[in-house]
Amino acid sequence: MIAAAIGGKPTTPTPGLVASTGSEFLSSLPKLGIVSVPNGASVIYLKSRGNLRIQAVEGSRKTVNVNEKVDDFDGKFDNGHAGQNRSQLSTVGKSTNIKWQDCSVGKIDRQRLLKQKGCVIWITGLSGSGKSTVSCALSQFLHHRGKMCYILDGDNVRHGLNRDLGFKAEDRAENIRRIGEVAKLFADAGVICIASLISPYRRDRDACRALLPDGDFIEVFMDVPLQVCEARDSKGLYKLARAGKIKGFTGIDDPYEQPLNCEIVLEHKGGDGASPCVMAEKVVSYLEEKGYLEA
Repeated sequence: MIAAAIGGKPTTPTPGLVASTGSEFLSSLPKLGIVSVPNGASVIYLKSRGNLRIQAVEGSRKTVNVNEKVDDFDGKFDNGHAGQNRSQLSTVGKSTNIKWQDCSVGKIDRQRLLKQKGCVIWITGLSGSGKSTVSCALSQFLHHRGKMCYILDGDNVRHGLNRDLGFKAEDRAENIRRIGEVAKLFADAGVICIASLISPYRRDRDACRALLPDGDFIEVFMDVPLQVCEARDSKGLYKLARAGKIKGFTGIDDPYEQPLNCEIVLEHKGGDGASPCVMAEKVVSYLEEKGYLEA
C-alpha cells in the first residue's frame, strides 16, 4: 500500500497502487510529486510511460517501479563526493557531529538541465587591471549565448558575506577561502562562476583550485603592468596608498604573486591594450574548446 501525497500532504492510502498502472488514481497524479510509504519515509515519484517510478529520499535508497522491480542506487547519488563514507558523523574544522546529506539530483543532472558544465573562472590581477570590466563583458557574452553564469566580485562580496573582514594577510586569506567555497557551490550547481578579485597570494588561489575537480578551476591572469594600473586608478586607491592613507595596498606596500601555471593570460600590449570584449572572447574560446558550453 502506498499513500500518495500531492503538495506535500498525504492523501488517503490507495490499496494496490503498485499493481495498478492504468488506474484512474494513477492517471490523476501529476508527473512529478511526493508519496509516503508505510515505513514513514518521504519519497519522490516520477510518472513515466504509464509507470510509477519511486525514488526514496529518506529512509531508503531504492527505486521501485509498478512492476515491483527494485534497483539499488547505492553509490550513484554521492553528488560529487565518491569514495567518502557518508553513513558516519564526522568533524570538519570546528564543526562536529555532522553528516553529509546526499541527494538523488547531482551535478551531472543539473548540467544536463542547463546544457553546460559548471566551472570557476578565477580572474586575478592588480587593482585597475580590468578584472571587473572583463568579467562583465564575459558575463554578457555567455548570457547572450543562453549560458547561466554569475560574477563573484571582490568588492561586492565584501558588502555582505565578507563585510567582517579587513585587508590584513589573514583576513585576505579568509576572504579568498570563503569566495572559493561559494564558487565551488556555484560550479556544483552547474553554473559558470566568474570570481573577480585581486587574490594576491598564490597559496590562497591554489587552495581554491584544490576545492574543485581537475580542469574546473580556470585561472585567468590580468597581466597589466603596475604603472598602467596606477595611471588608470579609477577608484583613486593608488593615490591614497602613495599618500600613506591606505596601508597594505597590493602592488605598493604589499606583494602580488603572479600565477605560475594559469590557464589563460590576458596581456596588456602597449597603448590601450586589447579591449575587454576581445579579452572576454578569448575566455569564451577556451570554454568552448574544453567543452564547458555544452552538457
